[in-house]
Amino acid sequence: MNHPDYAVVVIGGGHAGVEAAAAAARAGACVALITQEPDALGRMSCNPAIGGIGKGQLAREVDALGGLMGLAADAAGIQFRLLNTSKGRAVQSPRAQCDRDRYEQAVCRLIAQQDGLDVIQGEAVSLVLEPLLFEGDSGASSSKPQVTGVRLADGRAFRASEVILTTGTFLDGVLHTGPEQVLGGRMGEKPAAQLGEDLRKLGLPLGRLKTGTPPRIAIESVDFSQMEEQHGDESPVAFSFLTPSLPQRQISCWLTRTNPHTHQVVRDHLHLAPMYAGRIEGKGPRYCPSLEDKVVRFSDRDGHTIFLEPEGFDSDLLYANGISTSLPVEAQEQFVQTCVGLENARLVQPGYAVEYTFVAPRALHRSLAVRDVGGLWLAGQICGTSGYEEAAAQGLLAGLNAARRVAGLAAWVPARHEAYLGVLVDDLVVSDPSEPYRMFTSRAEHRLLLRHDNADLRLTPHAIRLGLCCEKRRAVFKARCDRLEMARAEMTQREAMGEPRKQGRKVTLLDLLRRPGASFQQVFASDPSTADWGLLESDQVTLEADVLYEGYARRQQAWVDRGAEREAMQLPLDFDFAAVSGLRNEAVLTLTESRPETLGAAGRLAGVTPADLALLEIALAR
Repeated sequence: MNHPDYAVVVIGGGHAGVEAAAAAARAGACVALITQEPDALGRMSCNPAIGGIGKGQLAREVDALGGLMGLAADAAGIQFRLLNTSKGRAVQSPRAQCDRDRYEQAVCRLIAQQDGLDVIQGEAVSLVLEPLLFEGDSGASSSKPQVTGVRLADGRAFRASEVILTTGTFLDGVLHTGPEQVLGGRMGEKPAAQLGEDLRKLGLPLGRLKTGTPPRIAIESVDFSQMEEQHGDESPVAFSFLTPSLPQRQISCWLTRTNPHTHQVVRDHLHLAPMYAGRIEGKGPRYCPSLEDKVVRFSDRDGHTIFLEPEGFDSDLLYANGISTSLPVEAQEQFVQTCVGLENARLVQPGYAVEYTFVAPRALHRSLAVRDVGGLWLAGQICGTSGYEEAAAQGLLAGLNAARRVAGLAAWVPARHEAYLGVLVDDLVVSDPSEPYRMFTSRAEHRLLLRHDNADLRLTPHAIRLGLCCEKRRAVFKARCDRLEMARAEMTQREAMGEPRKQGRKVTLLDLLRRPGASFQQVFASDPSTADWGLLESDQVTLEADVLYEGYARRQQAWVDRGAEREAMQLPLDFDFAAVSGLRNEAVLTLTESRPETLGAAGRLAGVTPADLALLEIALAR
């Protein structure tokens, strides 16, 4: 091992890997990012889109913490839409269809600009392990394995204080198309089989999951005249708080539907689908089912929407969102051509399923460090999650905390009421996923506090304190805080013109904004000089939402404060749950296996009742 040492080595250049490497470097560590394809950093293996319900909030949080995803999405976006606009502000989520190639180029450019980060081309095949002696609470010495580096297929080896695995679907990956099986993490790329064997030797709890992708269709073979056109928003919402404005050029997506003829073709070939033929062990994402699953599970439906989404400004491919499949190629061609506008469709790349190994996230601390292996961290789909945004958020957290451990600092993890990122890791470490975990706004009980528009106000102060912020982000954030503070102060004092006084009290501009259905347009109309405040449209959105939700937010914050003591009460790692008098056997087994870090986390475990939690609290107090 004669090569230079690194504080942190990241294996994998996907969404988790690039965020982990960049975050660790921003936090001051010397970092190596090992990837088989340095030109494919941040590659969008499936749909070239960022955001969506719950996912859009995560993407904006990654940006608020200094991450790359928002900047890359803004640079590569070809259509921007704010989802759930008919519902409350707290569940509205941004989404951007992206140019696949431009997104990769943007990520590569941002990684190249990051000081303290080397990108190393190569295939990581094994972990370098050493026993680590430590003294337990009883005073007896014992040992646990310690990861001290990485070996590559070409014989090179790199020492590292901390190693982060972000292998995505590549760990023991197998691609399925009908009866065909090919080893790989995605089309044309080989899997990481030897690393999977290392994790088995370490005794980590492993399982198998599945994901899938739909066919790609040649644009010139599609008749759009028979389809519904879907435009982007006239005033698009950027993902990054550093993006002052978005280019106005957007291109349309198109909608068509499956029909009974489509479903009959699927049923006729169902025995050839790997999942139904018993060739796939892992379970796929419930909220993004294959067309085969849709036809079987929703047999009463006569059709399902297909979103035809361009893969770039100049791409000749359409991503057929909604018909993920692993049927044989001939069956795919047959069912696609039953749909309106796709009668002459030509498949450039067939859909396929990917089955891969994941590590049960109950093996992790909330920091994303592996509990029983020193120096090892996991992030992304290897933790049982699904989606670019979930992966990026985990990568950023793992990279930051690995760098903090090198510096001798405590790990940082946001609480559930502070960020969707807090909800994500909190859910993961007490779970044993039977299907890939996907973020939704419904998973966050404090979602009224966690809007996409206030992600910077919630998290950028943390980013500044943790060393994740560049000077530009600091300046942009300070300017936004100054504008919001000035506007709130002025609106509290200024009287709304033409409004009659109520019980001798003047009606302020803030009162005007509190009225149902009010917006800043009424404020500007009441006092035209307010237009000179220099508020951006995003500032107006935040102020409107703050006023709209202030009563609900106060109550929710009070609830958070009341539960903070229990939420933060630490459970010792060697706590003997079996010794707690009256604790049910099911709770003892669940708690011993999961080893939650706090009393709050214990209360979210399936099989732990409020009565069990009360007994635990008493035992801790004693």
